[in-house]
Amino acid sequence: MAAVSARVKLVEGIQMLGESGSGHTVVMDAAQSVGGRNMGIRPMELLLIGLGGCASIDVLNILRKGRHAIADCVAEINGKRAETEPMVFTEITVHYTITGTSIPAKAVERAIKLSEDKYCSASAMLAKTAEIKSTYEIVEA
Repeated sequence: MAAVSARVKLVEGIQMLGESGSGHTVVMDAAQSVGGRNMGIRPMELLLIGLGGCASIDVLNILRKGRHAIADCVAEINGKRAETEPMVFTEITVHYTITGTSIPAKAVERAIKLSEDKYCSASAMLAKTAEIKSTYEIVEA
């Protein structure tokens, strides 16, 4: 079983510095309305970024293994949260824009489905509370 670690340390007020086990950092903070200073990313936004990164890596790897010429991949992720505490995500949409040369739609659909159903750990976890919907567009390079 692969171990993953992180550390979160108070900076000032409620601003926090997150440090990954792999040596990278991210500043987190909250809105002023809840005591923050709006000086960093929100933790729930970070969850959406994690989903987008995890799924995009899968999609890219699958398409590249299929020898498709990928020039770019952008995932835009939007989430709706529950109205009561805990305000978990209830709906998440992921829209991929895949840029490349002669990429068949069937290959992109297959890559997204494999990511959602088999490979993406973030998707599997968030799907416990949220309905995740994916769309895509292909842009010719």
